[in-house]
Amino acid sequence: MVCPTVDRHAHLEGSLDPAWVRARAAEKGLVPPATLEALWRKEAVPFEGFIEAFFFGCGFLRNAEAVRDAVRAAVSRLPEATGEPRGVDLWLSPHFLVKQGAFLTLDALWKGVDDGIREARAAGVRIAVIIDAVNHFGVDHGHEVLDLVLPGRPSWVVGFSTGGLERVPFRDWAPVFERARKAGLRLAAHAGENGPGSNVRDAILDAGVERIVHGVRAASDPALVELLVDRKIPLDVCPTSNFALVPDLGAHPLPALIRAGVRCALGTDDPGVIPTTLPGEWEMARNLGLSSEDLEILRRNAAADAWCLASSTD
Repeated sequence: MVCPTVDRHAHLEGSLDPAWVRARAAEKGLVPPATLEALWRKEAVPFEGFIEAFFFGCGFLRNAEAVRDAVRAAVSRLPEATGEPRGVDLWLSPHFLVKQGAFLTLDALWKGVDDGIREARAAGVRIAVIIDAVNHFGVDHGHEVLDLVLPGRPSWVVGFSTGGLERVPFRDWAPVFERARKAGLRLAAHAGENGPGSNVRDAILDAGVERIVHGVRAASDPALVELLVDRKIPLDVCPTSNFALVPDLGAHPLPALIRAGVRCALGTDDPGVIPTTLPGEWEMARNLGLSSEDLEILRRNAAADAWCLASSTD
């Protein structure tokens, strides 16, 4: 069975290679936080600890070259392939990098991403960027993200999403999602990861999203699973990340979700923070007990619902 060649969910900031982060930290006389070291050792940490680890690497994205290196790192975790489309749906948090952290200018950020995308395209890899706002920073933050991104938006920015801690109800976020939709962006949300499965329903029904990231807590609600199936909502599932960050997950619900007809596909999430590759996620999926038929569905969904293959990134 051939591994999928499209990474359906990777964060640019979370894709930085650990060796690259260590080297930049040493140049600055900094020590990676204990939470990041634990994740690099493949230990589980609380979600708040993951956020600390994630933000540490962001501090080294201070010019276009560093951003290009992050894109390269995301692409490097794809398998080699002949005759199969290769691509990455790449999540990016520009407001944190440009405004809150003030690590670099928006022009430098866009240039670094564009350089990385052009380099990837020359190697036959397609990339689409999904802008990520932070749920727990609140709705005003969401509008600020759109204020920053929408003027002069590059063509490869195709989607809008929320991530972070699932603390602010999606009904409150609905006006932000509607504004993004009217601007031509597709809609996704991290939901049912560090929050309850009901957040998945709220993201779909209240905020109008068409794609769910993680959603693993939805599996215990038959009515919610039926909603996902009926509306053909794609689910980006990242087993390595889920086992590290979702407490008391138990048996991973990926097999049950696929057999129920949910359109699941694999992503690496933050593969430089929680080390993995797309082939590594595929092997983990195999080890969850998926049949050959299940694996074929998982592989087929990867390309069928990928925004990087559906959208022009020229």
